[in-house]
Amino acid sequence: MSADLARYLSDRGDGGGARLWLKSSGYARRLLLGAEGDPWGSPAAFLSFFAQAHGLLRPDVAVVEVADLYRSWTRRHHDLVADMGTRKRAAVPLRKMLDAEGPRLALNEVVEALLGHLRGRCPLVLAFPGPRAWLEEAKALAGLGDLAADDDAVEDAAMYVADLLRAVSSHMIAGVCFEEAGPLGPAALATYRPILNVAEHYRWAVVLRAGLADTVTSGDLAPFAAVISAAVPHAGLAGPFGLDLGAGAWGGAETPDVAAGGFRFLDVPVDARPETVLETLDRLR
Repeated sequence: MSADLARYLSDRGDGGGARLWLKSSGYARRLLLGAEGDPWGSPAAFLSFFAQAHGLLRPDVAVVEVADLYRSWTRRHHDLVADMGTRKRAAVPLRKMLDAEGPRLALNEVVEALLGHLRGRCPLVLAFPGPRAWLEEAKALAGLGDLAADDDAVEDAAMYVADLLRAVSSHMIAGVCFEEAGPLGPAALATYRPILNVAEHYRWAVVLRAGLADTVTSGDLAPFAAVISAAVPHAGLAGPFGLDLGAGAWGGAETPDVAAGGFRFLDVPVDARPETVLETLDRLR
């Protein structure tokens, strides 16, 4: 499955243009449900929301932002948030949040429903914050934002995320994507080992969206099926490269082309005008 997603992203598509990967959940939520709308009230509600958003934007990759599910769940379950802050250890809030049975069951139902809806028309990818970013978010939510997180805590966070991946192991998803604030160096990439091991076992692609330090080597990036960034890593890649178009894509400037075998990534602003979004997507296609 890992090779399948990499091959799909490298394919220029029926129209000859590079594949287009969108990050659009915030924009779609505002447009379809309003600023305070929440599509995660039930798996059926999310499927309806997803189907509308996917039909409107027509991305080449179907992406579920898993952290949005947990944000919704913790807003509606204050007892979980209270339990997350009972021990002053940096990785504990994330562990308790990800161990909760309710959101795991909801995620399983959502993934099963989406796979049935998509029927193989495009790959389904689960997107997550990077282990450190999710650890920091969980700490802040639990009221422990000032608690320092060392490298051991980040490694623990990666193990907790890897365990969450096992919870959806029965589904034929195409891969998982992790988003990081860069630049990442070799040590930060090494913390992904538990996640990479689980993904390799289930034959899922692991895609990394991040800025990368100059010290990163091709060996550091070899386990990732694809990398999304604003600039091609100097180390070189075995898999496809996704060019992060950044904010410039919304200013009408000429969009840089991608090398053969590459694809484009576009983050749709939450407050973007629908006319601008559709015009931009048409231009990129």
